[in-house]
Amino acid sequence: MNFLKRIYFLLATVALLAACSDDDDDQTIMVDAGAISGGPFTFIVDGTADFVSGITTDGNGVGTNSSFVITDDQNNILGLPGTIEDLEGVNFDGAGVGTCFIWYIRYEGELTGLAAGENANDLQGNFDLSNSIQVDRVIGAAGLVGGPFDFIVDGVADNIPEGGITIENAGTDLGNTGWVVTDTEGTILGLPPMFTAPDFDAAGSGTCLVWYISYETGLSGLEVGLDADDLDGVFALSNPITVNRLDAPVLNGGPFTFIVDGTADNLAEGDITVEGGFSVNDQSSWVVTNEEGTILGLPPSFTGPDFDAAGEGTCFVWYITYGSDFSGLDVDNNVADLSGVYELSNGITVNRLVAPEISGGPFDFIVEGTADNLSEGDITVDVAGTMLDESGWVITDDQGNILGLPPTFTAPDFDAAGSGTCLVWYINYETGLAGLEVGMNAGDLSGVFALSNSVAVNRLDAPVLSGGPFNFTVGDGTADNIPEGGITVTGGYALEGQSSWIVTDDQGAILGLPPSFTAPDFDGAGAGNCYIYYVTFGEGLTGLTGPDADGNPTSSLEELEGVFELSNFIEVVRTEE
Repeated sequence: MNFLKRIYFLLATVALLAACSDDDDDQTIMVDAGAISGGPFTFIVDGTADFVSGITTDGNGVGTNSSFVITDDQNNILGLPGTIEDLEGVNFDGAGVGTCFIWYIRYEGELTGLAAGENANDLQGNFDLSNSIQVDRVIGAAGLVGGPFDFIVDGVADNIPEGGITIENAGTDLGNTGWVVTDTEGTILGLPPMFTAPDFDAAGSGTCLVWYISYETGLSGLEVGLDADDLDGVFALSNPITVNRLDAPVLNGGPFTFIVDGTADNLAEGDITVEGGFSVNDQSSWVVTNEEGTILGLPPSFTGPDFDAAGEGTCFVWYITYGSDFSGLDVDNNVADLSGVYELSNGITVNRLVAPEISGGPFDFIVEGTADNLSEGDITVDVAGTMLDESGWVITDDQGNILGLPPTFTAPDFDAAGSGTCLVWYINYETGLAGLEVGMNAGDLSGVFALSNSVAVNRLDAPVLSGGPFNFTVGDGTADNIPEGGITVTGGYALEGQSSWIVTDDQGAILGLPPSFTAPDFDGAGAGNCYIYYVTFGEGLTGLTGPDADGNPTSSLEELEGVFELSNFIEVVRTEE
């Protein structure tokens, strides 16, 4: 018998003897609680209801009245469930940490002290208490401190360091302890001997949880591949420590090429897209560096920087996500010196190119069946700009359509192309440039390239005059004019809509610029020969001036400079009587 039962057995015996001595007619009825079996029980106080089960009586109890009695370890009565069903409905988790006992009582007549809050040592009456079953309510679960931990999945082993996790309270030692690694759904990934053992890099990206477990022998379900929620037995599982296995973000887009020409160059929305990667602690930034990794800027978006303003060179656009203990992300620092938990994407190349410049021209050729080529030295190339892997010459029309890709600017015969205007360009480009083909448009070139300014080549059809020659007898006082229809003009460009008739002497000196070939009166000119020309010209033509107030020539055909087309001449012969 345990201590309390011995006490209550002695008390009952004394009472029985006293009753027999006082009056043989006043006999005490014998009571016997018998024995109960089941347990003992150990419950973890974790907010989850804990119930006993499997408790039975031996059926040998004697006494009209019965109940189960729950006491603490000081015999204070905590509850009085009347039946086994009532007993199995008691939630021991709600009582907190401690030890309690379950008893069975049988009694006759009036029994005092049998109430919650009383002490079983103070029971008075005719009763008997069974043996007790112990119920331990333990803390069990250890408290872990540490993390969360963030590792970058990059092929380099990632382990939690010694001291990275500490056990704040050891909880109840249930005989066995260990470490458990699960995914966020509770599936057991590993049962390492220590939290420092797992290489989290090898698991790929994702999130896992590290736990500490204390358990009694016989625990089932503690196996890799099973769910920790299905553990069955007496155990206590700590709070989890989070381990984030992070993939660096991946950028798609580019490379991009801009010509440094004083016009703002910005990337457009959608030029770069971000794939994958965790946003660590929701902190992220765009980073622009030079080729050495020095941070040039931290724009709020990749569309923000004006790359033209940076001048010639190459830079890289990156995307970074980082945690609260991160440092080093400042302009003029180097990305190699970043410290803490962060994920840096791949870099997108931005080439800032100074296009080569060419000088020369514009050039004007008359389409007349004679080959027209530019000469060595007519165009010079300033290659102080970007020199990429390959270079070449490009000839386009004035709409950018590629007409030719000659080995040098001296090769094309512009006369063979007929009348019109074409442009000569010099191009630097990297291998793989698309669209550099005859018949394509230079505006559709795709790849890394730098196209120079252009030099214009005007292929001009000279106007052709028909008529004459004309013979006039001068000095007779009768006006001598070429009649309407006497000269016809065919062909020729009317450059910018400007044209003129020209009358010269036989040395090319300009005698007049009449509005029409019918205007001049050759009678007053005296004997001699003169010539009539038709000219079309553009802005900037110089040397096309008539005689002074005294009729003296001020220029000649040889002095004409600029863009113009001069026709053949029609001779006018002036003879005296």
